[in-house]
Amino acid sequence: MSASPTIRTPGTLESALLTRRDAGHKLLIPYITAGLDDEWLLVLEALAGAGADAIEVGVPFSDPMIDGAVIQESSLRALERGTTPEGVLADLSRVDVGVPLVVMTYYNLIYRAGHARIAGAMHQSGVRGAIIPDLPLEEVGGWAAVADLEDVATVLLVAPSTPDERIGAICERSRGFVYAVGRMGVTGEQAVLADSAREVAGRIQAHTDLPVCVGIGVSTPDQAATVCEVADGVVVGSALVRRLLEGRGPDGAAEFVGSLRAAMDAG
Repeated sequence: MSASPTIRTPGTLESALLTRRDAGHKLLIPYITAGLDDEWLLVLEALAGAGADAIEVGVPFSDPMIDGAVIQESSLRALERGTTPEGVLADLSRVDVGVPLVVMTYYNLIYRAGHARIAGAMHQSGVRGAIIPDLPLEEVGGWAAVADLEDVATVLLVAPSTPDERIGAICERSRGFVYAVGRMGVTGEQAVLADSAREVAGRIQAHTDLPVCVGIGVSTPDQAATVCEVADGVVVGSALVRRLLEGRGPDGAAEFVGSLRAAMDAG
């Protein structure tokens, strides 16, 4: 199934991020794994209060393709606690953190539930975006068309190895923002920011007016500020999830995200 160009109508996620960007702010999107512990919904609230512009919520999956050791460990803990996709959406329906929520999941979970059913459930739960890293552009059309109807933005990824002609097609189909993969490989903290993080952001911006946010390999406040010299924002996951695995809870999460926010604002 091939993706066909469609006319973009800004949804809640896209409108929120564009409003923030156009007001001169850099975009901060932290990631947490749903169901990690009993406090994960409180962590969402803490992240919003610490300056997140949107929050990526990972649905735990037993066989992830893009997640490194830290995210895998958090998913395993969540699964051992009985976390399910249906339970995650039910939990999210009971909170209103004041910023858009974006679910990260793998296509197998969506396929098993059915496009219309899961897109409708996401919308009803207050989810305004979906990142599906194993669903390529050529196969995204069926899901994305249904998601568009539910105002669930399908966020697509661009890797450092993506050719320029393909970047344009990905940007045309992406909604909400474009996820720039900062380095080749799986998620994980990095002591040194890869040169590819800034390079891929610059290449994407030549093809779209959507916000471009760099994730995978952005781990520290200094790295976030450096990336944002080129990109519109960052997605930070492993460094935050590690702190949650260590038991630092909502306060520790807010402290870390607040340090990212301060560095990006100063930059």
